[in-house]
Amino acid sequence: MPANLNTITLTRVAALSLSLMSLLGTSVLHANAAKSLDAIVAVGSEGQGNETASAAWKDLVAGGPENLLPILHASGKGNVVADNWLRLAATVIADDATTAKKTLPIAELETYLKDTKHTPQSRLLAFDVIRQADTAKADVIEPTLLNDPSQELRRGAVQGLINAGKKSADAKEDAAAKETFSKALAAARDEDQVKAIADALTKLGVEVNLPKHFGFLMNWKVIGPFDNTKREGFDAVYAPEKEIKLDATYEGKADDKGQPTQVRWQPFESKHEYGKLDFNKPLGMLKSSTAYALATFDADEARDVELRLGCKNAWKVWVNGELLFGRDEYHRGQKMDQYKLKAHLKKGANTILVKCCQNEQTEQWTVEWEFQLRVCDAAGTAVASMK
Repeated sequence: MPANLNTITLTRVAALSLSLMSLLGTSVLHANAAKSLDAIVAVGSEGQGNETASAAWKDLVAGGPENLLPILHASGKGNVVADNWLRLAATVIADDATTAKKTLPIAELETYLKDTKHTPQSRLLAFDVIRQADTAKADVIEPTLLNDPSQELRRGAVQGLINAGKKSADAKEDAAAKETFSKALAAARDEDQVKAIADALTKLGVEVNLPKHFGFLMNWKVIGPFDNTKREGFDAVYAPEKEIKLDATYEGKADDKGQPTQVRWQPFESKHEYGKLDFNKPLGMLKSSTAYALATFDADEARDVELRLGCKNAWKVWVNGELLFGRDEYHRGQKMDQYKLKAHLKKGANTILVKCCQNEQTEQWTVEWEFQLRVCDAAGTAVASMK
């Protein structure tokens, strides 16, 4: 099953599968749940094992509400395709039970939801099943999730505060509106919600520092251009990948007359509210070129973090000289948190090096030669550098 099937398609699949179940008979409907879950969790990201998973899904659904908690425990342990199968199974079980007026294990689901040791996917599924079965109960629970470690579970609580803030603002109760929006901002991690809150606070005369809120790195050293003719710069190993010497001078890309150029590191501070570093500004509007940006991040302790990158050019990222990942493609869109890279920072100064390649295309929509990068935890909460 493709990972991006929409709800309507999933519902149709469910309806079709349920019809098939009725034809298969009760012997199939009472298959071992653990075996079924293993089959679903093992499904491949490209659909390998889908046929087996389809049969296992029917068995799970046939098992009814008693299979809900085992489904939750399996959620998040496979890939996104497996999670889609499990989510669909839980949804259909809840639907069937509601229609048949069967009792769902709401108390057990709530206990599961509150245990943050479980995977975010499974806890979100638990909450969605609770809402599906008992909307009033879910409405009571939702505000308590405001500072939940799961970014997805915070969203509803934050939206509740946004709505309350708007109500206060419409009533000209500015002090209450500022307090409510500020509380929402402290908990918000999703870009659209943060933007809505920031706009509202700005109208109320409250300044919002978006780079600080998200943890974007704003102060960089940049160097370039190096060559990227025929898009060979992505694999080429230029000097910044071999050594970091901020006072050094290197041979860069040849100029239009074929003469060698000299390049050196130069400071660059992003002024963009979402932390974008535009290489066109310090280096010029260039094509078929490669550049690097270097930042120093001072950590107060050794810790795991996520580096979240947005970039529409070919890129690579290193932390303390270790390559984390790279992607060799151009102009296929850019958005915040487009790529999430897990990294480990040592206590003290850490170097973060970004390589960004611009290709030869000349259309207007290929002008951008930029990236944005922020440091945060797994919930999207900014991690600040000590300097």
